[in-house]
Amino acid sequence: MPHAEMNAGAGVTGPSPWDQAVDRIRAGGLRWTPQRRTLIEVLREREGHVTATELIARCRERDQTTTPSTVYRTLDLLEDLGLVRHGHGHDGREEYHILPQEVHGHLYCVGCGTTWELRPETGAVIVEALASQLGFSVDLSHVTISGRCAGCHD
Repeated sequence: MPHAEMNAGAGVTGPSPWDQAVDRIRAGGLRWTPQRRTLIEVLREREGHVTATELIARCRERDQTTTPSTVYRTLDLLEDLGLVRHGHGHDGREEYHILPQEVHGHLYCVGCGTTWELRPETGAVIVEALASQLGFSVDLSHVTISGRCAGCHD
């Protein structure tokens, strides 16, 4: 599945996980600030993956007082709450998966620049092989495999 920006509410019924974010943040003894509200609003409108740089820019469009440190601290908090999960793209930059359903890795085509999510069953084979052969425990969310897609083969 190639990455794409979509309306996070499309096809979703029932309460959004974002609806409980304020209560969960306050339950942790933290304040509900305008900057946190702005970040939640921006995240609510997105689906898939986004970089912190993109989030900071979108937040600043709405609230000029937004600081990078607030965005990063709030992203860490939201990760603890399971609302985002960070990983690393093909170029090493940190990106966030919004409302992750499961841990996954990525495939990146060096020819055309397309990125796909690694299917869970394929990721499981990779994780199991490295564990059984090398005793190595893999954090699949930080795995990006670079290569060439079928359309870019020479």
